[in-house]
Amino acid sequence: MSENGLQNVFAADKVRLRVANTAFARVRYAAETDSTNDDAAACLGLAESYGETFVADYQRAGRGQRGRRWFAPPGAALMFTAILPEPIETSALWAVPFWTALGVAEGIEAATGIRVNLQWPNDLLLDERKCCGILGVSRVDGELAHVGCGVGLNVTRPAHDDDLATVVPPPAFLSDAFSTTSREAILAEILLAFHRNFRRFASPRTIARLWEQRANLDGTPYRMDFGDGLETLDAIARRLGDDGALIVDDGTRERSIALAEARVRR
Repeated sequence: MSENGLQNVFAADKVRLRVANTAFARVRYAAETDSTNDDAAACLGLAESYGETFVADYQRAGRGQRGRRWFAPPGAALMFTAILPEPIETSALWAVPFWTALGVAEGIEAATGIRVNLQWPNDLLLDERKCCGILGVSRVDGELAHVGCGVGLNVTRPAHDDDLATVVPPPAFLSDAFSTTSREAILAEILLAFHRNFRRFASPRTIARLWEQRANLDGTPYRMDFGDGLETLDAIARRLGDDGALIVDDGTRERSIALAEARVRR
């Protein structure tokens, strides 16, 4: 245990060695922070921060989709925000969570052999339980956008943590399926995947097609809540729309569900 009370303190130097020759070579570590997304947001647009990754053992104010709290016990999760090495076209912003999910899934599999599932719009699942959430930050300058890809990935299940018992539905941790998980190895593989795949932003539709294939989207049943649960829709997913919307078949017609319109149930 470190002097600040955190267990399993992240060894950032191990990651820096692995990614030294990539566009994501700069890794900035903090034992605690309010939010790695907030840290990255303060640097968006600064040339010296292109390709920089902010990682923390613990976030005091981590956030998920729609402002929900992202809960992770100290040292149990991999929490980071990677700033893209160049601005992308503003019209491609909708593709960021799908590109990020592909890179995270690729990195997890390379480091552990675990093949996680992808769920629209921004979740990764292990055995149908959420193990990872994605939330980006951006600064738009006309036709160009500076982007940070925020990721919260559950890695090592704590031996004792009463707060986890209150999370509904219960989360998954990679250690449920792989006993020797290393946050450093996983982050290095994710950043290597980001480096290999960055040029895909030149074709956002290609990112969408790759995400659809990796998620086995066509034919997957989805249950979604609208209006804080006042309306529920059971439908069959078909494809992604041009703006990242989920195109579903509700039994009578095809329907487009916008990224911020519904919450997916598990």
